Amino acid sequence: MSLAAMLLAARREARQIAVLPPDLVPQDADAAYAVALEVAGALGWAPLGWKIAATTKVMQARLRMAEPIFGRSFARFLVESPARFAHAALLDPIVEAEFFYRLNRDLLPRATPYAEAEIAEAVAVVHAGVEVAECRFPTSALPPPNAVLADGSGNGRYVLGPAIPPGTDLAAMEVVVAVDGVERRRGSGAEVMGHPLRALTWLANRLPRAGTHLRDGEWVSTGTASGMLAARPGQRVTARFGALPEIVIDFA
Repeated sequence: MSLAAMLLAARREARQIAVLPPDLVPQDADAAYAVALEVAGALGWAPLGWKIAATTKVMQARLRMAEPIFGRSFARFLVESPARFAHAALLDPIVEAEFFYRLNRDLLPRATPYAEAEIAEAVAVVHAGVEVAECRFPTSALPPPNAVLADGSGNGRYVLGPAIPPGTDLAAMEVVVAVDGVERRRGSGAEVMGHPLRALTWLANRLPRAGTHLRDGEWVSTGTASGMLAARPGQRVTARFGALPEIVIDFA
């Protein structure tokens, strides 16, 4: 069985792959992304947009990657805050507070890279949000990083929080994640490549190498501004962006 077939079955059955034969691990990132896009196409699920991850040098070093990573996200997994998930139905869920951008136009492939100012003009709105990342491989026994890229870079559920007012300094915006009222993580938009728009610009210029591009109406989660936090059953996790209303997620 091919890696794409294994991942397709795992997606449809909402389960993890306990053992991955070493010869099925993609040789490089481009091969891994090709598998991920093949799986997304075979699923036939309506796309939401994209996720970005590994936006820090520390995470890139851990994954042995020279750049951030990306994966397709799916509309069926977008909910609004407050959200409630059955923990047993999730696959090793990891909470990451992120900035969510929605696009207002296609960003077609072209010979010259997009500049940040051009990407800013293609943004309809920015929201506070949380990705509840999942992986089709157990986190206790992860295969090499390229296999994780083939799994959509660990894409999972997406919780949409409040819209962020235009003109807000996203880099300076404080992000705090708490569990049952106790602060567990703290960061800011500057954690995301210096500014979340920089991550979005990177994706706009990177996707054409994978044979695709950003499209009007897509949402992009730009990578964690708070670090990663494993969610446990029975917990209430909240994320607050500046003075905006908090995002609430209950893990039953």
